[in-house]
Amino acid sequence: MLRSALLNVMVGAALKAGRGLKRDFGEVENLQVSLKGPADFVSAADRKAEEVVKAELMKARPGYGFIGEEGGRTEGSDVTHTWIVDPLDGTTNFLHGIPHFAVSIALERNGVLVAGVIYNPANDELYMAERGVGAFLNDRRLRVSARKKPEDSVVGCGIPHIARGDHSEFRNEMRIVQSRFAGLRRMGACALDLAYVAAGRFDGFWERGVSSWDLAAGIVLVREAGGFVTDCEGHDAMLVKGDVCCGNEPIHKELLAAIKEGQKG
Repeated sequence: MLRSALLNVMVGAALKAGRGLKRDFGEVENLQVSLKGPADFVSAADRKAEEVVKAELMKARPGYGFIGEEGGRTEGSDVTHTWIVDPLDGTTNFLHGIPHFAVSIALERNGVLVAGVIYNPANDELYMAERGVGAFLNDRRLRVSARKKPEDSVVGCGIPHIARGDHSEFRNEMRIVQSRFAGLRRMGACALDLAYVAAGRFDGFWERGVSSWDLAAGIVLVREAGGFVTDCEGHDAMLVKGDVCCGNEPIHKELLAAIKEGQKG
């Protein structure tokens, strides 16, 4: 694909942060056997990756605002543009030496998500999307899956962990989804889950209790790959509410109906 100047900036930042994370990931695998464990090391790797991304983006677009998982919000002189960044989505995977994590970068313009980049340094998969241009994986054009029947479809999900989220609500939703869909997967990195929907690997995906930086880039990818993305009520408040439901048109509709039925208990 012929990348715009904007995507080149975002890709450059993701790749640079990813190189550091890839080196650190090797160290984490070694730290698994230490008495102290890798938790402190990983939090440092997370902060370092965000510093790299922020420096690269601000160098190219110095007036833009910035929202990052580690550093919070930085207001810019250009109030129409804001970067939304998760420097290490899938921290728990990273912590345990599981090679499924990503750098996620999105750009919001006048309240509309216009570009997204998601990069997994462990396997060098680079997902890119720009509004009106399409979605790509390593320069290959992406489309959401064409499956129409839930019984043929695999959907991803997020599972609330200890002290987070409504466990009972999720179990109710999962019970209905399991009864209608061919398979259910929990991968542990929301940004990559959304990218997998864009790539047609997952037919659908839903999760609650997630932050804007987990969702923003993936929303652009799914939409540019021809998919549908809403919150779990079917509205367009994903970044505000912190939940998401997506897929191709028929699977999104079926998945949304299933999780709504699950809410009834």
